[in-house]
Amino acid sequence: MGILFEARQEILAGLGLIAEEAIVERVAVGVFFTGIKLSTGAGGLCFTPVKEVPEAVCCPSSAGRIRDPRKIQGTGVLSLLDDLDSREPLRRAMGIAALNALSAEYWSRNVPDDYEIIRNTDAQDLIEMKPDQKVAVIGALVPVMQKLKRRGGTWWVVEQDPRTLREEEMDHFVPASQADEVISGADVLVVTGVTLFNHTLEGILRKARKEADICVMGPTAGMLPGPLFSRGVRVIGGIWVRRPDELLDVLAAGGSGYHIFDDLAERIVLVRK
Repeated sequence: MGILFEARQEILAGLGLIAEEAIVERVAVGVFFTGIKLSTGAGGLCFTPVKEVPEAVCCPSSAGRIRDPRKIQGTGVLSLLDDLDSREPLRRAMGIAALNALSAEYWSRNVPDDYEIIRNTDAQDLIEMKPDQKVAVIGALVPVMQKLKRRGGTWWVVEQDPRTLREEEMDHFVPASQADEVISGADVLVVTGVTLFNHTLEGILRKARKEADICVMGPTAGMLPGPLFSRGVRVIGGIWVRRPDELLDVLAAGGSGYHIFDDLAERIVLVRK
């Protein structure tokens, strides 16, 4: 499992009995995000892998592939962490949301000494992209692409679904099957946190130049950063859930990031010292 397994081990070592005794109070599987609230009061998010659940069109074929919604309340959170390597997308999303919730619990109790947590900040504001630098964006991260369009210069966006790109962005499009060359040639690498979910981030980081400035960003990436920092990542952008009950209500009603930021959840950035 690599990164996720190491993050799991780090959080269990950091929280000990707190993690072992925590239970799941609520879960909401929304259109855009899957959210969880723990008995400690902490909340966490992961993106909802809608495109990876084709069985969702048929109740009988999907019912046995998710956790029983009638029994998940009161489940020990460690049971959800066992699903970090599950082949079932929704189980894996819940596992990552649980890992992110435990990470928030850790930060509420500990001040890290080897990295800084900057709150109410967007990760892209801490990434310097000079005009002469080559930038590779892995995943259609809209704010980053908007910044690059204003900047100009050489940049690429690697995306599995080109339908997510606008017409003026297609000149920079690189299919995922041809990603290796642009990853290894980039001075700056900005990667969506979704790559943690689909287990592709490890391979991406191995292909990056040793001197590249690397950022991983998105709600899925809001976990203890040690495994990412050890692989060369400098900046991580995530989400800290502030009001989990209200946030889960919004997700259950189909809400997206636009409906939760600033009052229900805040952007955080983890910067390696």
